[in-house]
Amino acid sequence: MKFILGKKIGMGQVFNNEGKVIPVTWIEAGPCFITKTKKTEKDGYEAIQIGFEKKKKNIKKTEKSAEYKYLKEFRKINGLEDKIKKGEKLDVSIFSENDPVKISGVSKAKGFQGVVKRWNFKGAPKSHGTKHNLRRPGSIGSTDNARVFKGKKMAGRMGGRRISVLNLKVVKVDAEKNLISVNGAVPGRKGTLLELVSNK
Repeated sequence: MKFILGKKIGMGQVFNNEGKVIPVTWIEAGPCFITKTKKTEKDGYEAIQIGFEKKKKNIKKTEKSAEYKYLKEFRKINGLEDKIKKGEKLDVSIFSENDPVKISGVSKAKGFQGVVKRWNFKGAPKSHGTKHNLRRPGSIGSTDNARVFKGKKMAGRMGGRRISVLNLKVVKVDAEKNLISVNGAVPGRKGTLLELVSNK
């Protein structure tokens, strides 16, 4: 199992050997450092905690975990905590081209939105008799229960949720610049914290 933390830089495109354009997302991943290993006997579960992006402030020696801006635990590591030692460095070189990866992050927050933008509602007919009703949701109630059922598609806050995109392939790895590119789009805006996991 391979895992690392990174930040989204932006999107671009590359050409493969056949001359076809591949849309890619560039991610600045690592270097990350192992801050803690957890075992079933002591902690009740197996996990490895890694830190990403060191803080610029002075940190006490007793607060090593607070040295990093981002901390993340990865579970289901299948005994990997015995092979990895505390303080060990992780960088993009652990990944290789064509590795399938799962990328998780928080999507763009878009505030309070209506049903047309949030759920792709068609809206009312744009005919002569329609007035101030183009983007309204329409009827939301029931005829016999006289209530609105839970889960009804209505206006509300849109985005700002954790999303995972599966089976993205690694296109290119640049270990010198700590860059990795994957085909397709990933959640969030530029600068969003991302988790990259590969079981290969």
